[in-house]
Amino acid sequence: MSDLRITEAFLYMDYLCFRALCCKGPPPARPEYDLVCIGLTGSGKTSLLSKLCSESPEEVVSTTGFSIKAVPFQNAILNVKELGGADNIRKYWSRYYQGSQGVIFVLDSASSEDDLETARNELHSALQHPQLCTLPFLILANHQDKPAARSVQEKIQD
Repeated sequence: MSDLRITEAFLYMDYLCFRALCCKGPPPARPEYDLVCIGLTGSGKTSLLSKLCSESPEEVVSTTGFSIKAVPFQNAILNVKELGGADNIRKYWSRYYQGSQGVIFVLDSASSEDDLETARNELHSALQHPQLCTLPFLILANHQDKPAARSVQEKIQD
């Protein structure tokens, strides 16, 4: 074998190694899902999303209006629209439902009877909304660590 052929063989091997190590291209895209997160003020929506995004709990401030967070998981990314839960904001929730592929409803399980009734009404309204009624819902009973938290049986009976 001539020196020229040997040189060409080494160059070709170098090229193959370079392609294998450096030029794999970008990793395959993870699927993205658009979710909406709703619940009354103080239910823990912002804290939940901050925890999922590995953010410091000291920096959590109640949401006024809405915020959007990308929550990364190994096999997917959840783009979550968190909607504020104050009285004057809840009437606008439905404007943010379009394009959602799932719903997270956060409930303060230690809230007053009046707040629990309001949350129940908002949940029923969301479950019946034309843009949400066919979507999966996750209902998260938050604040289970508080002494006033209701048990699962109490929530089911309500």
